[in-house]
Amino acid sequence: MSVWNRILEALIVLAHILSDRLLEFVLGWFLGPHKRVSTPPSVEQQVLLTKSAVELAQQIRERKLKSYDIVKAYCERIEVVNRDINAVVDGPFEQEALEQAKRIDAKLLNNEYTEEDFRQQPFLGVPFTTKDSTSVAGKLHTLGLLARKTERSAEDAECVRLMKKSGAIIIATSNVPEVNKWIESRNMLIGCTNNPYDLRRSVGGSSGGEAALIASCCTGFGLGTDIGGSIRIPAFNCGVFGHKPSAGAVNMAGCTFRTGKEKETMVCAGPMSRSAKDLLPIMQVLIEPELKSVLKLDQQVDLKRLRYFYIASNGMPQCNPINTETERVMYKVRKHFESLNDGKDVRHANLPNTKLTGKMWRYWMTQEPANFNLLLGNGVELNPFVELFKKLLGQSDYSMAAIYGLIDGVLPKESEKLIRDATKKCKQALQELLGDDGVLFFHSAPRTAPFHYYPLVKFNDFAYFSLFNVLRLPATQVPMGLDANGMPLGIQVVANANNDRLCLAVAEELERAFGGWVPPFPLRN
Repeated sequence: MSVWNRILEALIVLAHILSDRLLEFVLGWFLGPHKRVSTPPSVEQQVLLTKSAVELAQQIRERKLKSYDIVKAYCERIEVVNRDINAVVDGPFEQEALEQAKRIDAKLLNNEYTEEDFRQQPFLGVPFTTKDSTSVAGKLHTLGLLARKTERSAEDAECVRLMKKSGAIIIATSNVPEVNKWIESRNMLIGCTNNPYDLRRSVGGSSGGEAALIASCCTGFGLGTDIGGSIRIPAFNCGVFGHKPSAGAVNMAGCTFRTGKEKETMVCAGPMSRSAKDLLPIMQVLIEPELKSVLKLDQQVDLKRLRYFYIASNGMPQCNPINTETERVMYKVRKHFESLNDGKDVRHANLPNTKLTGKMWRYWMTQEPANFNLLLGNGVELNPFVELFKKLLGQSDYSMAAIYGLIDGVLPKESEKLIRDATKKCKQALQELLGDDGVLFFHSAPRTAPFHYYPLVKFNDFAYFSLFNVLRLPATQVPMGLDANGMPLGIQVVANANNDRLCLAVAEELERAFGGWVPPFPLRN
């Protein structure tokens, strides 16, 4: 590398650091003092609301807890906390959820459930939520659009149907950016969802409402979808667990108008939770029947027999440089797995073409079956420049982020040959590196959750997540404590296609070793 190239790189890094600090200062001043969500009103409520979904299900089956009390507690928590986080689109569905819970409790009291019933309904009586763009029969299905503010779904999305079949009780739907295409959950219908750890900061997108509800203890668990980090970005920003499954593992019917028959797509539906131990049982409910033998989720994973790798940076000059606290997370993860594997190194790896991640994702989005412009216009094609002009006059029905997306649609396209070749080489290299027993640790983002509006200026950091949508590989977002500002840190765990069980097993080990989810409120003693 020439001296001039080194100087240019140093100047780019300096520009990122200065612009980041300037945005933090200005937006911090503009948005006012730090606030976070409130603590549950009693120790008893705190203990109940912070339990994992698996714990709740077990204690309902054993009649140590009543489903009615759990549902009521979560619905009451939503009513209190949603005033601050603004995460709910429809709900809580308190009356119907409580009636369902009451029937479950009565049948349990009368010993009407068999062991086979419990096996078929592993989440019997446990409340859950899902994002507004995922259909729930009879409930609002707005996609964050003013034009759809009264639209309701005729039937459940397949993933929702399966969760209901497993005994889980839907209690609310959550906020999304317009038609899911932005990294902050803001729209002109509901407004902006706020981060439970700091109400001035972003929850991410597009499953941002879900992550905020889960982190705030407003639900037992949630369902998200992920086409460019839409599960993992909010999970990272809000300090919870989220899993993006292998491509095709979960039927997408009913998620943002998908039919479930799409052959080539980056989008996946997957679980989000406060506990890593919830992810695998939820995945067992969601996965396509023909893939059960392929994914082998029941198969035990011996962590000492796995090979571990890490990548220090994606190399994109458009992204912020990795900050010190984020680097420290990677260091702690590496050292833990080196000690677990009798001192065997977690090896540094490089992948070809990760510098092109942003361009690769942008190209592959044009290959998706959905048309963003038509989705945003609710079937009517929009002129991006007309909408921009209307926005400047305060007359647009769309957020500035949505208008960014419209403008991007008329900009020059990426080179098909270049991107397809780059994607193929990157995927092939990672597949060869990992094999069937390899796991990759990858930064979630160069820094923790930014203030609201920050992504309108600097948005390329999402490429740390979107790479694995491009490559169609499973990735689990794992919380790793809080930074100096009290915001969640985290890391991604990646494996080869259909090796989701490796990601999930490593996530459970990281939770055991480092504590996992940290409540966004002070705990009562």
